[in-house]
Amino acid sequence: MSQPVPPPGNPFADGAAPQSYPMASPPAPARDNLALGLLAGLGAAVVGALVLGGIMRAMAKEDGSYTQLGILALGVGALVGFALAKVGGSNPVLPFAGVPIALFGVFAGQLFGYALMASWWAELDGRALPVSEIFTAHFSDLFTAWKEELGAMDLLFFGIAGYEGYVLTKKLSA
Repeated sequence: MSQPVPPPGNPFADGAAPQSYPMASPPAPARDNLALGLLAGLGAAVVGALVLGGIMRAMAKEDGSYTQLGILALGVGALVGFALAKVGGSNPVLPFAGVPIALFGVFAGQLFGYALMASWWAELDGRALPVSEIFTAHFSDLFTAWKEELGAMDLLFFGIAGYEGYVLTKKLSA
């Protein structure tokens, strides 16, 4: 049997209502991507390290002293946790990855801060010592200085940063 062909013109002219279909919901954003989440977490750690190092350098004084704000480590951990959760989603590996990534961010930030300060202090003494040279030719000296300056409060804030990297990832990805 063949279907009847509708008459030409407007099919709704005589008051017939169009048949409505339910709107399809938009697709959910892809938020369970482990690799993308890890990349976002590492990117957040690098950004946090740059900020932490820059603030360390800004707090340095010409006499060779400086003030380090441990609260910045908390910020690095929170930034890493936020990035992992919002980009990586609910993958169960991400909270555990947040710990070492946050620790890396704080460690790299402190090294960067020491390198910036050393470069500035060398410049004050009339020597040119770029940060890139400190990271390449003088890395062992930089690492030794970092170890000598490492104290109990630093270790506490490292622990807090790792904890933040874990907890924030877990909370925000749920």
